[in-house]
Amino acid sequence: MRIGVLTAGGDCPGLNAVIRSVVHRALTGYGDEVIGFEDGFKGLLDGYFRPLDLNAVSGILARGGTILGSARLERARLREAAENCAELQRRYGIDVLIPIGGEGTLTAARMLSDAGMPVVGVPKTIDNDISATDRTFGFDTAVMVATEAIDRLKTTAESHQRVMVVEVMGRHAGWIALESGMAGGAHGICLPERPFQVDDLVKMVEERFARGKKFAVVCVAEGAHPAEGSMEYRKGEIDQYGHERFQGIGTRLAKELEKRLGKEARPVILGHVQRGGTPTAYDRVLATRFGWHAVEAAHRGDFGRMTALRGTSITMAPLADATTRLKTVPEDRMLEAESVF
Repeated sequence: MRIGVLTAGGDCPGLNAVIRSVVHRALTGYGDEVIGFEDGFKGLLDGYFRPLDLNAVSGILARGGTILGSARLERARLREAAENCAELQRRYGIDVLIPIGGEGTLTAARMLSDAGMPVVGVPKTIDNDISATDRTFGFDTAVMVATEAIDRLKTTAESHQRVMVVEVMGRHAGWIALESGMAGGAHGICLPERPFQVDDLVKMVEERFARGKKFAVVCVAEGAHPAEGSMEYRKGEIDQYGHERFQGIGTRLAKELEKRLGKEARPVILGHVQRGGTPTAYDRVLATRFGWHAVEAAHRGDFGRMTALRGTSITMAPLADATTRLKTVPEDRMLEAESVF
């Protein structure tokens, strides 16, 4: 069997662990041949690929990012790939394509699968917002990075009697903000799933200062937004890939809190630091298991599906389940956090 692999969308810790696992299982378990398309679906369309053997994936388990590179692709070009999938499959002689990526990548994978290409997907997103799987690799690393940042910011905030607003990733699902906020002991957590009231945050800070606590930390997801009329706020435009351009809620909220409180408030935007660096042990193991099961599915002919974590077991789920709806933070998880923060 000849297997094609690509990574698309935003990078995240654990991608290289999947690539490594696919190569090891395919070569040592089945004697397969594996090729890697460079820069995601661009490589598939434009003919940029290279063979992947054991030497090519040696030493990459602990590396962040992806050795194959990644890029977003306009929807018109994705449709082009679907319309020409039979010719693409013949051109490269691949028996199956294993795309590794988030919602956008899995949507493209479904398009190719519906057009007739044998596809086995592997879900990836640090936002943990793919509903077909309990967990995605990269999320644990992002939460650890954000938690460490909150831990560190508490000491400087206390030293200078400041309010720190920590903005973490999470466009439409607030899992990183929820779990890093809880783990780091943030005093306020703002999620995309529920509009926040600025007055509530002001009251929280004032009550802390009244008790003798001279600092506060608020963890806010990039997609969080205030309740209507709570503060001035406007939504951003939609970019060429269909993503909303956010307006920097961390910076805007810090300015609003400083104005209302009369106290110094500083924004800290973690941004892409959450995507980079060494994956945690959990993410390395989950990514490795996903890669192993993707190869097994390919040899079973279990196409049009993706690897998924259910409990502690890896199962296969239809690609359609990955793109039907986002997995957002449910109300009961918000209530748990509210009881402490």
